[in-house]
Amino acid sequence: MTAKTSLLSVLLIIGINCIFMTNAFSFTQEAQLNKQLPSEISDFWQTGVFSSFQGFDNRRINYAAFIASQPENCLVISPGRSESYLKYKELAFDLASLNISIFIIDHRGQGLSERLLDNPHKGYVEQFDDYTDDLNTFISTIVNPNCATGDKPILLAHSMGGAIATRLAQKYPDSVKAILLTSPMIAINKGGLPEWLAKTLIYSGTFLNKLFTDQGWYFIGQSNYQAKSFENNSLMHSKIRYQTFIDLYQEYPQLQLGGVTFNWLKQAVNAHQTIFSELDKITSPITIIQAGDDTIVDNQAQNDFCHKLHQLKPLLCPQLKPLVIEGARHEILFEGDKYRNQALTFIIEWIKKTSN
Repeated sequence: MTAKTSLLSVLLIIGINCIFMTNAFSFTQEAQLNKQLPSEISDFWQTGVFSSFQGFDNRRINYAAFIASQPENCLVISPGRSESYLKYKELAFDLASLNISIFIIDHRGQGLSERLLDNPHKGYVEQFDDYTDDLNTFISTIVNPNCATGDKPILLAHSMGGAIATRLAQKYPDSVKAILLTSPMIAINKGGLPEWLAKTLIYSGTFLNKLFTDQGWYFIGQSNYQAKSFENNSLMHSKIRYQTFIDLYQEYPQLQLGGVTFNWLKQAVNAHQTIFSELDKITSPITIIQAGDDTIVDNQAQNDFCHKLHQLKPLLCPQLKPLVIEGARHEILFEGDKYRNQALTFIIEWIKKTSN
């Protein structure tokens, strides 16, 4: 390598880093969060509309909406398991600068939406596609009438919300323009168990449960909500963001959700199988951001999904594989700045590109 070539390479790297730093500084940073949460972010949050609609089987589904005065596009956020739209204050604040209208749903059985069992802590759903039907109703009856662009919305979905969004793309292919998945639950993490053994435990437990009661049993080792210390968490590296969520769930106990039931796990396994068996039904472009150190969901399932979808329809998973944020844990959207800045930079570029 010549001196001239070396100098050009250094300048190029510096230029790229400067561009990234400029983008990163437009996002809330950990050092600013304690100051901004009760001020700018709180002021922004007060502009929202907080209401509910009747989802599948007449269940109450809560949501938040932030309507831009002259939106360039509309963004729907589909959160992960146990999450509420109240957890998404910082993200909504960061994305609002894009001049888009933002809509966030609380999935059935969690957040502020109607719980499904006598014990509100139990993670339960009767059929996984109940989530999907709720999301489709949300888009068709709440989002579209308030989306002044006259265009289909785009969808940002995390973890369990990613599986719901993928099923939406299969069951209601004309509902959204494009989908971006962060740490999607294409498949659950089986904790090292062979697939046959995991399925046997889940299916047999569900069968026995339904023989004795219509109230879901917790899966082995699961229990009511218990806050974990930051040191024992496997979700994120950011201490301040993690503590913010712990404080939120203490302030609003109605948000608390415990572990999963046998039937919830059965429905998650069924959703995984359906996602792969109905790949040909997807028509919307899908992109995945993967957390490199994720221990909550199955990253290999994300790789397989993207690879098979690309083989079937190259334009729908154009990178052939997920974009990997090396070292990041599951909660990419709430991670430490070094990981979250990368994810948000990509998300904003993706939204702008999708909006064109």
